[in-house]
Amino acid sequence: MNQKRLHVLLMSLTMLFTFGRFSRANEGSLTPELLRDIQKSVTVDARLHAVQNAVTANDLRGLIVNREMSNRHDDHFGFKIETPHITDQKSTGRCWLFAALNTIRPSAVKKFNVKDIEFSQNYLFLWDKLEKANMFLEAMMETAGRPIDDRNIQELLESPVADGGWWNFAVALIEKYGIVPREIMPETISSEKSKGMDDMIDNLLRKDAVELRRLAADGKKVDRLRKEKNEMLLNVYRLLVIHLGTPPAEFTWRYEDKDGKLVEKSFTPLSFYQEAYDFSLGDFVTIANHPSHPIDKFYTIKYCRNFSDIPDMRFLNLSMQQMKAFTLATVLDTIPVWFAADTQHDMENKKGIMQPGIFDFKSLFDVDLTLPRKERFQYRGSTPGHAMTFIGVDIQNDRPEKWLIENSWGTDLGAKGYWTMYDGWFDEYVFVVIINKSYLPENVLKLLETTPMELPIWDPISSMILQ
Repeated sequence: MNQKRLHVLLMSLTMLFTFGRFSRANEGSLTPELLRDIQKSVTVDARLHAVQNAVTANDLRGLIVNREMSNRHDDHFGFKIETPHITDQKSTGRCWLFAALNTIRPSAVKKFNVKDIEFSQNYLFLWDKLEKANMFLEAMMETAGRPIDDRNIQELLESPVADGGWWNFAVALIEKYGIVPREIMPETISSEKSKGMDDMIDNLLRKDAVELRRLAADGKKVDRLRKEKNEMLLNVYRLLVIHLGTPPAEFTWRYEDKDGKLVEKSFTPLSFYQEAYDFSLGDFVTIANHPSHPIDKFYTIKYCRNFSDIPDMRFLNLSMQQMKAFTLATVLDTIPVWFAADTQHDMENKKGIMQPGIFDFKSLFDVDLTLPRKERFQYRGSTPGHAMTFIGVDIQNDRPEKWLIENSWGTDLGAKGYWTMYDGWFDEYVFVVIINKSYLPENVLKLLETTPMELPIWDPISSMILQ
């Protein structure tokens, strides 16, 4: 027997042995004996009966709020950035876009001398969907030679024009399409509750993907595939216009300034953006604290973009201490900071408290749910699934005690839409912040000159794209 055949035989025997260990009758299953032991382990005494009555008849979070912690809470801040009214993303996954536009609003208030302003999220939402559709179809062409069960293809097929996104998505949109006031392209039913529209376009694009892969399998060249793709995009745009309205190429904006003066001026979306904002969005850097990878490194994530012709999302992986220091310096300089965090844990809705331990599961259920940040992240118990904005800080004993947060969930949740993030919550659940290059030291900036290491599309930091 030659060496190769011997190796195959040994591998087969190993697999049979391994499978056999886990497939013997009853081993590892819930046998009658095990079920009996499990049932006997729970005695419905007076305490458990009271807990059972309470949990089955009440909202869980109301039962487990740590009252002592809640009573100590205050929402006073030594430093605040003056911002316009709270926005509301409604039943959509547009947090990343709302947060990005919210960072621009304080500048626009000053530039136009107005009391309040809101930009049209719907306007950029339409262009984001069209760009995502184009990116998806280009990716289908790029991967046409791979089997359909390739993991990259399956991830892309999951939701071709998903609402979610990242900071780099917003930058690409704003720099290409500009912005417009909300009243120029207001919300629609589909922009506020997008699932029906998304499902329709996703299914259309999956059908288009079948056709592009068929043409590629028949040996058709890229030029032919791209011609077909461009025709497919006409249907996508038509559906978007039906659902969201027609995006303006130019508009006249009439508004009243703080002095009561009525102003009327014509803009294109790009000229409006250029007049409204003082900074270059391209000067902002994505800083992350990714617990699964070495720090002081530069990374990129495959297919983490909404345009076909921009780089995938890139980030510097830095220590939590650095990330927090850069955030503090930026906020104290009156610049709002876009950030991504995990809002599944320790977030109390009535008072707007973000603090580890605000929910006391242990006392009621006698179970410990705590898991270290790294393991919680690796085992998908924590993902940066929501974007918000830092707009204030309260410093005590020369360190941040708590941070003021502008959210996009309307005014019914939190303290009329604002949230208080205690510093310990930052340590546990904040994963990404966006910082201008001017606040970064030379040694950090030099990391941007290195070749980024590529992470797969299913990496935990992007697998639950921001909602």
